Amino acid sequence: MSTSKSGGPSPFSEEEVAAVTAGPSTDPELDEVEAATIDAPDLETPFEKVVAKARRLTEQQVRNVIESVLFVAPEPQTLDQLFDATGIDREKLQKSLEELQGHRRDGLSGVVLHEVAGGWQLRTAPESSDFVKRFLKVKPQRLTRAALETLAICAYRQPVTRPEIEDIRGVDSGAVLKALLDRRLIKIVGKKEEVGRPILYGTTREFLEFFALKDLNALPTLREFHELTEEHQEIVEKEAPRPTAAGTVEALADPLFKERLAEQEKASEAALEQLESAIETADVTTKAVSKVLDPPKPPDAPVAEPQPDGGAPPSPATTPPPAGS
Repeated sequence: MSTSKSGGPSPFSEEEVAAVTAGPSTDPELDEVEAATIDAPDLETPFEKVVAKARRLTEQQVRNVIESVLFVAPEPQTLDQLFDATGIDREKLQKSLEELQGHRRDGLSGVVLHEVAGGWQLRTAPESSDFVKRFLKVKPQRLTRAALETLAICAYRQPVTRPEIEDIRGVDSGAVLKALLDRRLIKIVGKKEEVGRPILYGTTREFLEFFALKDLNALPTLREFHELTEEHQEIVEKEAPRPTAAGTVEALADPLFKERLAEQEKASEAALEQLESAIETADVTTKAVSKVLDPPKPPDAPVAEPQPDGGAPPSPATTPPPAGS
């Protein structure tokens, strides 16, 4: 039984109410009438007015504006993009972004601010990811081992050709490359200047976003991977959050690295020997110059004693004759 607006029982049944309310969505008498335009025209605010308004914002208001823009942005925003949207000076933007990143960081906020793919983006905090995925009913995006290996080779060796990838992996990688292209994690960057003009592959902006990297310099180095303990290497192997799969690291290592390192050590030793030789030569030269500019003083001559008769003292060059001669 339905109820009336006053809260008491309604004199009409639910079927009767539904029959009245479930009619056509439009009035039949208006079918022949053309609908009027009721939306006001969208007038964009001139950029000069936006800049003038931005100059009057406080530091807190600047952070609020940036946070609002990043909240609705579908992808990471650069300083130039934020400036075009807000008119806020780039120095203020950079300072406010760094301050906002301090407030929106892991452990303090459910939404964190990351610098990824050359821009800034608000992201779900890692500790909340399971709950968010359950709410959105989405499956986590995971890559197979073959995809990770191929992607790692592209990331560390780009630009790289398909034969070079297959030479490292030892298996055909055509299907994996096609899947990575479809996912827009890699792209074609050109053709190599050699026989056959093979296609060169490299990573994309989406690759940086997928792995939450600021740029390619943020990739872990091979040395960092080798310095991991066995426990941490097992964690990396299980989670595989980044393209550092075991077995590929050794293949990615530069085969001429040891030779170049030995040559650099020899060159360093030779340079050190030259430096020591130059220091010794400088010491000898300094001592010689010191002798010329400040020669040693001659020894003082003996002072002759005065004679009793007041005569001149005997010359040191002559010796008095012996007595009785």
